[in-house]
Amino acid sequence: MKNRIKRKMIKIHSGNRETILSVQVADTQRKREKGLMFVRKLPENEGMLFVFSEKMFDGFWMKNTLIPLSIAFLDSDGEILKILDMEPCKEENCPTYDPELFYLYAIEVNLGWFQKNQIKEGDYVMLD
Repeated sequence: MKNRIKRKMIKIHSGNRETILSVQVADTQRKREKGLMFVRKLPENEGMLFVFSEKMFDGFWMKNTLIPLSIAFLDSDGEILKILDMEPCKEENCPTYDPELFYLYAIEVNLGWFQKNQIKEGDYVMLD
């Protein structure tokens, strides 16, 4: 099946600690637009990795997203540049969560996952 979502394990380095996260890879326009819409529960150490073909300067929104999420925006080296918390939105007009910087990747996880795992801006995600 062509449209199946790939999964991969990524490692996040915070100082001497390494945290492993299982992610679904959203690497096409269609997969990125759908994101985690309509997902009712995200397992503890799972998330979604958004891969863009060029640097983005834009925000994410939570339309039809049922669970609160945290999002990390990464540069081409995998450095976490910004982490934002996002609330579900079932309305027609949903707020945009804009990091106000250029990024190449984004990772969505359950709300508070980064904080709980002591992952912060400046930490690195090993994507390969």
